[in-house]
Amino acid sequence: MDHKDIERINELYHKSKSVGLTEAEAAEQKKLRRDYILAIRRNLRSELNNISIENEDGSITNLGEKYGKRYSEN
Repeated sequence: MDHKDIERINELYHKSKSVGLTEAEAAEQKKLRRDYILAIRRNLRSELNNISIENEDGSITNLGEKYGKRYSEN
């Protein structure tokens, strides 16, 4: 998802509020929104997989290694 796609999402939103969308534009908006949400989820999963915590005994637990494989991308 790049800046151009986000601008297009915003254009379609504003057009939908002012004059409405054609069926093709509504389908494009739906696809772009779905792609945007998937990109957000991937980014969040990546961030969460890079979290490590220090236990009371001084050992480090990488939460991505411990829990990250439980969740698959949708």
